[in-house]
Amino acid sequence: MTEPRRKEDDYRAIARDGAKAAWPICLGYFPIGLAFGVIAGKAGLSPVEIGLMSLLVFAGSAQFIAVSMMTGGAGLIPIVMTTFVVNLRHLLMSSSLSVFLRDLGSWRLALYGYGITDESFAVNLTRFRDEKWDWRRALVVNHLSNAAWVGSTVAGGYAGEFIPHGAFGIDYALIAMFLCLLVFQLRGALYWLIAAAAGGLAVFISILLPGNLYVVAASVLAATIGVLVRRKSKTPEEST
Repeated sequence: MTEPRRKEDDYRAIARDGAKAAWPICLGYFPIGLAFGVIAGKAGLSPVEIGLMSLLVFAGSAQFIAVSMMTGGAGLIPIVMTTFVVNLRHLLMSSSLSVFLRDLGSWRLALYGYGITDESFAVNLTRFRDEKWDWRRALVVNHLSNAAWVGSTVAGGYAGEFIPHGAFGIDYALIAMFLCLLVFQLRGALYWLIAAAAGGLAVFISILLPGNLYVVAASVLAATIGVLVRRKSKTPEEST
């Protein structure tokens, strides 16, 4: 087999593996993207504006929050600051993935970092840990998911005039996807503990802190609890 043919086969294998991992995300993004497009259209955004927002932001929860604040009459600075704080969790996700991407150049890291979402993070992290996975396959996952998200939100923007607000339970779509992602990550008692701690802390901190800061605070505290519990449960041999 010639060298160009081998490279072509390698690229096909990378695209095939990435697409196989990405299709559940794309399938899940379709109803959520439609829901966002409908809601954003009801808030006064055009399909072009919806597409640009999805392309530039690419963060479903932040986009839902931004549109909700726009509907409530919030100004530009509060919307930017709120969505920035909500997306701070991406720092934690990027830190977790960085150990698998040490040899990438800056432009490749930037291209990869753009495509990190909760869903692509969960899929890629699992495969980096359990399988022979590399940054090229992970990049395919990220950007196929991105294309599915942008396309579905634009379609929702066009379809919004035919769908009543709140119909078919579309307001619950994003929450449902996060719950499914959580279930797939519960692989032991420690994960159940962290999930329960994050949920309980989020409810408690939401009473004390305004806005959406409680999401980041609860995540950081629950992760810290998980680290402390794991260290305490290790035997002396494992700790050395």
